Amino acid sequence: MRSISSNRRAIAVPGKLRIVGGSLRGSKLAVADFEGLRPTPDRVRETLFNWLAPYIDGVRCLDLFAGTGALGIEALSRGAAQVDFVERDARLAQALRENLARLRQENGRVRSADALAVLSETPAQPFDLVFLDPPFASNLWDESARLLEANTWLAPAALVYVESPLEQTLQLPPAWQLHRDGRAGAVRYALYRRSAKLATS
Repeated sequence: MRSISSNRRAIAVPGKLRIVGGSLRGSKLAVADFEGLRPTPDRVRETLFNWLAPYIDGVRCLDLFAGTGALGIEALSRGAAQVDFVERDARLAQALRENLARLRQENGRVRSADALAVLSETPAQPFDLVFLDPPFASNLWDESARLLEANTWLAPAALVYVESPLEQTLQLPPAWQLHRDGRAGAVRYALYRRSAKLATS
């Protein structure tokens, strides 16, 4: 779930979100009363994690623009070794910390910071899986993708999930090769696999 700018019509958000699979299946995430949160629907999350099933165990994951952190917590539920969450809004970041504590997820770390500022740094280790789902009105896909590549955030064969409006034209790095994609209403969701060979050519 991601925050969107106030110039888009606010979407009603339920008080709870459900984890759809893994060790936390059926657990509810308390959702902060925060106008403009845009949920990634259960059906889309279930499809995504079916795609990720062969790869998710033991991965290091980065959940950018985390919102409620539903994608990252779903990854922990399915066997990810570690998830780093980045969420600029302090209230959402605190709610995410509380959900992680309540669910006893010690391998989730929350950083309350601007995602582009974080991506301008160099990580201690690259990540195997990244969730890239910025606010739809922000147009941050291309710059986020550029920084992920430029500053060595991605492992050689990393997977990157991208959620965007259907009409959005994305300029993603040539090394990101489309693996699977789908549509849900006016949203396109896609999983890319990074090619280390293309990244260095």
